[in-house]
Amino acid sequence: MMPTARGRFITLEGAEGVGKSTHLPFISEWLRARGIEVVQTREPGGTPLAEGIRGLFLSCGGMPAESELLLLFAARASHLREVIEPALVRGAWVICDRFTDATYAYQGGGRGIDSAWIADLERRIQGHINPDRVLLLDAPVAIGRGRVAARRGAAVDRIEEEDDGFFERVRDVYLARARQPGYRLIDASGSVEAVQRLLVEALGDLIDPCRP
Repeated sequence: MMPTARGRFITLEGAEGVGKSTHLPFISEWLRARGIEVVQTREPGGTPLAEGIRGLFLSCGGMPAESELLLLFAARASHLREVIEPALVRGAWVICDRFTDATYAYQGGGRGIDSAWIADLERRIQGHINPDRVLLLDAPVAIGRGRVAARRGAAVDRIEEEDDGFFERVRDVYLARARQPGYRLIDASGSVEAVQRLLVEALGDLIDPCRP
């Protein structure tokens, strides 16, 4: 019997208002239509412990930046061991709403935490587990903020309440990280249909390795 091929790990990144919650289900269904088992998840979250940390993280005001960082990696450790790694081992593809790139962008860029500290935690907690593809949805801060403001009846968490300067720093770090191999920068300022065409193109070589 041939061993099961390890699954792919895809993360969807971006600041507030770029459409992650819209496009994540689309990606999952597009892959399932091609016969791929998909595990759709999010960070912080994905396990009972990590979801509990998420609630604390998003609701507790006055939290020091260092506490944010450590809470995120505590949730990530649970998520990796209980959801992500087992799914990849059995051959499923994991599609995750944010991962460690978000920590570099928000806690590193937004909060000013030294990236070397984040990198050390990344090495200790993640080990060899890294995304096969990072899809970075990008739009100017003004567009993202406008979309968040237009959400009728939606509660705003303490991160979404940050000022434009915070989100400009977040975007700068995201764009810098997207210059690395394995990242795909997606213009999220267009229509839903236009963005989804770009997402399909960005995943094509993972489906068909012969595709350029």
